Amino acid sequence: MTTHKGSCMCGAVSVEVEGDPQAMLVCHCKDCRAWSASPVNGAALWPRDKMTVTQGQDNIQSYARSEGHNRSWCTKCGGHVFTDHIPFGLVDVYASVIEDFDFQPAIHVNYESTIMPIKDGLPKFKDFPEDFGGSGETMPE
Repeated sequence: MTTHKGSCMCGAVSVEVEGDPQAMLVCHCKDCRAWSASPVNGAALWPRDKMTVTQGQDNIQSYARSEGHNRSWCTKCGGHVFTDHIPFGLVDVYASVIEDFDFQPAIHVNYESTIMPIKDGLPKFKDFPEDFGGSGETMPE
């Protein structure tokens, strides 16, 4: 089984994820944009039991704007590392912090909130697919 390694900017916090992500997507929601200070967030979601903090647990701080969605970062460099989506049993280890990871998103979510339209041919969900608790409604590019 493949193991992917990632870390914060300074390397004080390291994580490993096992296997393939359950989902890869691009999120356009206001929370992800504010958290990442970018127009989109590249999410790579693994079952919580497939992610391990391998170094620097004592350097991790978390914040939850929405209950059950704990966004975690390194207290030394401020580098964002993962978000634990407790209600879904998934952890988003940010695709951009995983070494040599081939990020291949399948969908866009929360596209109704986009500030940067992306024309890539992938489905654009207004909010979320139905199996993620959303309306399942798609939008044009």
